[in-house]
Amino acid sequence: MQTNRWDLQTEQPNKQVIEEAAHLLKSGQTVAFPTETVYGLGADATSATAVSGVFQAKGRPEDNPLIAHVATKEQLSRLVTELPAIAEKLIDEFTPGPLTLVLPSNGACAKNVTAGLSTIGVRIPSHPIAQQLLKTCDIPIAAPSANISGKPSPTTADHVWSDLNGKIAGLIDGGPTGVGVESTVIDCTQQIPVILRPGGVTKEQLEQVAGTVMTDPALANKSGQPKAPGMKYTHYAPEVPMWLVAGSAEDIQVVIDTERIQQKRVGVMASTETAGKLQANRVIPLGTSLEEVAAGLYDALREFKNGDVDLILCETFPSTNIGQAIMNRLEKAATAYIKD
Repeated sequence: MQTNRWDLQTEQPNKQVIEEAAHLLKSGQTVAFPTETVYGLGADATSATAVSGVFQAKGRPEDNPLIAHVATKEQLSRLVTELPAIAEKLIDEFTPGPLTLVLPSNGACAKNVTAGLSTIGVRIPSHPIAQQLLKTCDIPIAAPSANISGKPSPTTADHVWSDLNGKIAGLIDGGPTGVGVESTVIDCTQQIPVILRPGGVTKEQLEQVAGTVMTDPALANKSGQPKAPGMKYTHYAPEVPMWLVAGSAEDIQVVIDTERIQQKRVGVMASTETAGKLQANRVIPLGTSLEEVAAGLYDALREFKNGDVDLILCETFPSTNIGQAIMNRLEKAATAYIKD
């Protein structure tokens, strides 16, 4: 399959390109496009055949549900049997934006979108290209991250091209994404909303609008059928083993030195402050704030290639605000966790 690639790194999406991409989607093809979180791989969510192309391109297990993307609240309402009051409040406050709501499905989307569940995850992205594409299509678009399943999610078009060139019909290059980690997934089918996946909207922000918000204990449970993407399978893994290391720069340096004595080439990811204190084969500073760490996390994970380093060490971060999403992704990618 030949993959069309369009460059739209401008403030205003190009109408002709958007129409070409929308035509491919409405014809049952798969197209990758930028959102404010990561790049998504889209297909017509009402067509089981089209959606199966997403699973095939990614090598994604079919019991892992997808998120249906729409442009407006009105389009969202077409996919659900009801819109609880708390869901309406969250939609009005945080969308368009990096929030996915799990709601009762009315069956409008194909069964392989919901993995046979009675609920569906729906979101309204804020990226201008995603917005224009969804409005032009006027159909729900099922869109997981546009990468090979299990690898770090793509935050640039080059990441998508590296993974999926020749496997999908099109790729819209809108430049680097902003948030850098996926949307928060929140289950609004219960009286108290439950976070199924931490992401771009933090628990603290949600609580300001919804009051009490719970975090699903199943985030740490890899057995059973997942209710939302990212809950069951290994995700975000780089090409070489990665260890999380809690503690100070001195603690991390001890681990580096121990592994290098054993002739291992060690790469490190850490905050800019910590990175400046470390000596290793390669050190990638992730930024000075949690927001910068989130934005650069997946790109850094992809920077370390098999053959360049034998082991990646990563500093741990506070599990507050967007740090909860960062640590969720790192813990899923890590093969070991060295704590105090």
